[in-house]
Amino acid sequence: MALPGTPGSDAWGAAEALLLIDGKLVPASGGATYENINPATGKVVGVAPDASLDDIELAMAAARRAFDETDWSTDVEFRVRCIRQLQAAFQEHADEIRELTVAEVGCPVSLTYGAQLDVPVEGLGFAADTAEGYAWETDMGEAAPFGMKSHRTIRREPIGVVAAITPWNFPHQINLAKVGPALAAGCTVVLKAAPATPWSATVLGRLVAEHTDIPAGVLNVITSQQNAIGEVLCTDPRIDLVSFTGSTATGRRIMAAASDTLKKTFLELGGKSAYIVLDDADPATAAIGAAFQIMAHAGQGCAITTRMVVPRAMHDEIVDQVVGMIGGIGWGDPTDAGNFMGPLVSKAQQDRVLGYINTAVEEGATIVTGGKAGALEGDLAGGFFVEPTVLTGVDQNSTIAQEEVFGPVLAVIPHDGDDDAVAIANNSAFGLSGAVVGGDSARARAVANRVRTGTIAVNGGIFYSPDMPFGGYKQSGIGREMGVAGFEEYLEIKSIAEGI
Repeated sequence: MALPGTPGSDAWGAAEALLLIDGKLVPASGGATYENINPATGKVVGVAPDASLDDIELAMAAARRAFDETDWSTDVEFRVRCIRQLQAAFQEHADEIRELTVAEVGCPVSLTYGAQLDVPVEGLGFAADTAEGYAWETDMGEAAPFGMKSHRTIRREPIGVVAAITPWNFPHQINLAKVGPALAAGCTVVLKAAPATPWSATVLGRLVAEHTDIPAGVLNVITSQQNAIGEVLCTDPRIDLVSFTGSTATGRRIMAAASDTLKKTFLELGGKSAYIVLDDADPATAAIGAAFQIMAHAGQGCAITTRMVVPRAMHDEIVDQVVGMIGGIGWGDPTDAGNFMGPLVSKAQQDRVLGYINTAVEEGATIVTGGKAGALEGDLAGGFFVEPTVLTGVDQNSTIAQEEVFGPVLAVIPHDGDDDAVAIANNSAFGLSGAVVGGDSARARAVANRVRTGTIAVNGGIFYSPDMPFGGYKQSGIGREMGVAGFEEYLEIKSIAEGI
């Protein structure tokens, strides 16, 4: 694979990056575009449509019409067939889409065989299977409330038009985790993708338009730099549900904006997850998990465990092990299959992460390794890299321990026993994910049960899968994505009673 943004590279679909509105692949109104930057080089690799308010108006009108005036919402068999067509199209063009993804996301190509592409595409199959086998009606039998004999049924129906607003860190994963279940449920969708990763969305629109029988207006794909578009989606009465993944601060604004029309909101927000090491854990095993977590996609994941809570007596030994593990994990050029970590998505994100590291030092933390922008050579010299960083001497109430950094930064905090470890883990406004490592699996599971978080790994277990619900407690969000629970976010419940 050639390094995207260098001679010889041709990220598939880049030249054809178009909006999908009412079944047609179209440029933004007036032909407006903006530059797409390769995070690994800092160079422009192409352009994307910069949609306007006129474009979003057309998209919302198309989605509303497709829901109200076609049989998309009622024809389960047709929906299932269309979603399987989309899955097949992704699989057919997987190699080209990998290159496109690495070019604009900056993720290592190795991750496209997991959460950056292949597993999200697998999730389309799960969405189709769920719709195909779902109990759309439940017979509740007969009863005679108030002496009126009645036959009761519980019916589940699609909620309507969905606005899906997605971030840049895992664009295929989050785009498809919203679009797949929403379409399977019978909804129509306006997808507003993150400005930093537009091609991951426009390729979805292209596959729908060219390789499926999905009717016009059922899925509309918008890429834009205009924040006003997101506000319109949250306030327009034609939108029935807003499904958003992103920062907690933005989630609060979306919830407030949607309140005037009482839209249902699904919010998958920030995290500051704890990696708890118990005193009977093997230090090397614990270190491996911590090192790979913060280096995965350069720490740009809401569920990544960035607080390592370790027994005080084992603190130095574990820190040494983590630093050693980091030194053995490849990072740099994301097109190199041997690398596990690439750049941050933008210069702004690089500056943000370095700013958090500086603040941590100002508040008393010590940099054990890393702490600087990555110094690479050649085409990568202009990339937005940050060295994998380990911080010790971190107070559990400090900025670095409380705020989401979204970078390859691990804050190590000592604990004095299981109760103290749980208290430190729960000392957060967030509750998205976490991990517990210990020699006694029953003890580790008991600790995990006490951590107030939506997902948690015990002794290396992996919860990420299309059939497992994902979401958080507290300020990490409302609702669940993926699994049957994620599918049901897009349904309404209707109770029917027929007189006998």
